[in-house]
Amino acid sequence: MKKILLAFAFVSLLSLDIQAQQYEVKIVTSIESIVPNGLGRSRLVSANDARDYKEFTTTQTEEDNSRNKSKRAEIRVKGFDETKLLNFYNLGGIRFQNIASNDALIESKINDMLAQGWDLAFVASAVESEGGKGDGKGIFITRYIFKRLKQ
Repeated sequence: MKKILLAFAFVSLLSLDIQAQQYEVKIVTSIESIVPNGLGRSRLVSANDARDYKEFTTTQTEEDNSRNKSKRAEIRVKGFDETKLLNFYNLGGIRFQNIASNDALIESKINDMLAQGWDLAFVASAVESEGGKGDGKGIFITRYIFKRLKQ
């Protein structure tokens, strides 16, 4: 019985150590145009520059609202990778070949990230469209969120 309790305690300590390990996160975003006639721009984007959100966060109160100005120029990341993707539409309508081509490029990026030791943790996607009469604007955005143990 003592051996079982000792083994249980040892396994519990190991699991606490695993939970305490630090992770780093990397986000890769695909933006695919759903603008008709191939007029939109589609890209696969990932930032190379880091930002600390705390530097750009303020606590708002009624008194402070007029004094706090955004530091937009400092927030912008200038170091990033941009992979061109094809648009979903062209003059002929939906281009399934373009969708398959985008899938191949995104798959290549994911495989490269996996080879670098990243794990695909979450995927989130959404569509933004004007939605009104003659809807001519929109994007399909997907965020691939990777994590790995800090090195």
